[in-house]
Amino acid sequence: MTTPPHRTRLTFHGPLSETRAAALVQRLTRHHPTTVLDIGCGSGELMLRVLATAPEATGTGIDLDADDLARGRKAAADRGLASRARFLEESATGTTRGPADLVLCVGSSQALGDRLPEALAELRRLVTDHGRVLLGEGFWERTPTPDELSRMWPDAAATDHPDLATLIGMTVDAGFRPEWTETASLDEWEAFESGYLADTEVWLAEHPRHPLAEETRQRVDRHRARWLTYRGVLGLAYLTLVPTTA
Repeated sequence: MTTPPHRTRLTFHGPLSETRAAALVQRLTRHHPTTVLDIGCGSGELMLRVLATAPEATGTGIDLDADDLARGRKAAADRGLASRARFLEESATGTTRGPADLVLCVGSSQALGDRLPEALAELRRLVTDHGRVLLGEGFWERTPTPDELSRMWPDAAATDHPDLATLIGMTVDAGFRPEWTETASLDEWEAFESGYLADTEVWLAEHPRHPLAEETRQRVDRHRARWLTYRGVLGLAYLTLVPTTA
């Protein structure tokens, strides 16, 4: 039986362009990290690119999605990086895998704590004193209206995210200085959200009477309606953080 395909058009599981990814990798490898820790790594695409650019580094990716981890292991093997990359199916809560010279935490701070200050404290614990953290974190471009919140994810609230200035202030309070601040563009968001749904949209067009079509259609339509609601309202910051030393 034909089933909806996996998302084959996404390189990164987030609004990240090839241009920005290349710049991030160059910046994050400038201080020659030898250990990399990727929290909520998924298939570990960014970590693998760091390892390819930093030949002395080894990387550990942590995630709970076995399928994503399997894709990461295959990608590492295909690129000759299998001996330097580990993909572990385990929780990041209280992890003992650090400290590392470079910690990647892109869209996954919730894996370290229910509240952002708690997650930031964990990131400070997990990075070496002269290392770097790449934090990819949501923020409100503007305060969403009650109507917008009602059409986003279940139980969405204005307190779910800070604004950008508050977010950066929280990183400073947690023991970091922001070396570099950048935010995902609308083009990056649209490429990500379109790529997230594209394979399934095509499948639905070609299999309108499939036994799974109605359930899949409802799920896809619901997701599209949500992202078109938070389009231009929810932002994603990529913050390169330097730990403050005593």
